[in-house]
Amino acid sequence: MRFRAKIVDVACLNHFTRVINTIAKLAKTCTLRLTVDKLYFILTDKVANGGVSMWCELSQGNFFDEFQMEGVAAEHNEIYLELTPENLSRALKTAQNAKTVKIKLTNKHCPCLTVAVELPSLSTSSRIVTHDIPVGVIPRRLWNDFREPSVPDFDVSIYLPVLKTMKSVVERMKNLSNCIVLEANLNGEMNLKIETDLVSVTTHFKGLGNPPWVSEDGSQSSTQDRDPESMAEARIDIRKLLQLLAGQQVNPTKALCNIVSKRIVHFILLHEEVSLQYFIPALA
Repeated sequence: MRFRAKIVDVACLNHFTRVINTIAKLAKTCTLRLTVDKLYFILTDKVANGGVSMWCELSQGNFFDEFQMEGVAAEHNEIYLELTPENLSRALKTAQNAKTVKIKLTNKHCPCLTVAVELPSLSTSSRIVTHDIPVGVIPRRLWNDFREPSVPDFDVSIYLPVLKTMKSVVERMKNLSNCIVLEANLNGEMNLKIETDLVSVTTHFKGLGNPPWVSEDGSQSSTQDRDPESMAEARIDIRKLLQLLAGQQVNPTKALCNIVSKRIVHFILLHEEVSLQYFIPALA
């Protein structure tokens, strides 16, 4: 089992750092899955996470100048590691002006991801800062716990408004309530609502548009039969929504959410070669 990778390009390094910073804001610990051509950061929907789950997918070729990986076996050419993303985020903070960053799976008293940052130097010798980040190796028998969550059979799918705008609205609402109702229809309308004994506040967004989904058999998705005016809604923990809106540094070119009425809200943020899915369960 071996893994080593190298980033030289500054833009790639900055982009990778932003993705890791986002993961660190969304998960205290997560699973890093390494394959020949992709990296995945995975948070499963355990009760300890408040039922929240996450799936972030990166194409390694868009970030790394070198990428070598040998999995646990020829027929299972993958590596699964348990990781505290905040530690990786801290290590990358020292790499802002780096000439190169190397990441390697090592064994130093315990398995580690070793991040070696080569910094510019006035002398001929280079300065290298090394971070050893402890990781846990997840055995093959547990891999099935970390499969990609399926897209739920949603009632409504809608593009999100500008995330900064949405964030400032939710931040204000957080002072009034612990939960928020997110509702949307197939007319491109979305409302954010809070209701308490003392106050009822609703913010309306219009003209957002609804993504065209095609089911696996090639037909249009089942939402076609739905009344376009009819709202699908879910009441969710406002802090978990704010965690996503305030924590994301992916700066997506496309952002959308799928609502399964009274069950779950599934957010998808897309930016070129990065996709981040985030699932927030509805409150009873």
